Amino acid sequence: MKAQALADHLAENPVDNEYLPLSTYFPDEEVNLIEEVVPDDHPVWKMYFDGAVNIKGVGIGAILISPIGHHYPVMARLRFFYTNNTAEYEACIMGLKMVIDLDVHELLVMGDSDLLIRQAQGNTHIDPLEIQVRNQHDYCNTFETEPDGEPWYHDIKRFLKTREYPEHAKGDQKRTIRRLASGFFLNGEILYKRTPDLNLLRCIDATEAERIMSEVHSGVCEPHMNGYILAKKILQAGYYWLTME
Repeated sequence: MKAQALADHLAENPVDNEYLPLSTYFPDEEVNLIEEVVPDDHPVWKMYFDGAVNIKGVGIGAILISPIGHHYPVMARLRFFYTNNTAEYEACIMGLKMVIDLDVHELLVMGDSDLLIRQAQGNTHIDPLEIQVRNQHDYCNTFETEPDGEPWYHDIKRFLKTREYPEHAKGDQKRTIRRLASGFFLNGEILYKRTPDLNLLRCIDATEAERIMSEVHSGVCEPHMNGYILAKKILQAGYYWLTME
């Protein structure tokens, strides 16, 4: 006998005579909401907005409700990744643009973004952001500069060549250099990075990395690929630097 059948039998046939079975009948189950309708002596336009971010993308939406009850919904899917707060801003802006197009002069805005509502009310102070406009994508600037004039692989190359450590290196720093050096191969003056499939990638400095990224990203063919594809193409071409992955 299944345990569920035994449990159902005991529930329907209680031993105690004072036990009353649970009534599962729910009257008016088709009713979703009951609320008191308060008449509005001065009806105005209302706007609801919201934004959603998940692994499938970013969506925003807004709906305008006229004083006589007409609904004007609008929604959009953003083609770039945004944070939750940014999605809320975009949803509110999209709704306000529709408000302007409909020539609405008095509006009640309602949303679930506490940050945006407080900013609209003037209760939140946000420091201004300094935005720099560059002539190339951000991932083209991911490699680190070399302030001391030596390439990033200088210590690894010197260790493989002479088994010497930097002058002020401590014990843990020496262990790190030894561990990193095991993944590289020195052929004359050229350093290569070993890969799991036993291939060798030539190590390049920041100047060479900038030139190669510019050529692969917007060179003769001008593919203008994203950061992941750009790094993959450069790896396939046989080049490597520390921050490209």
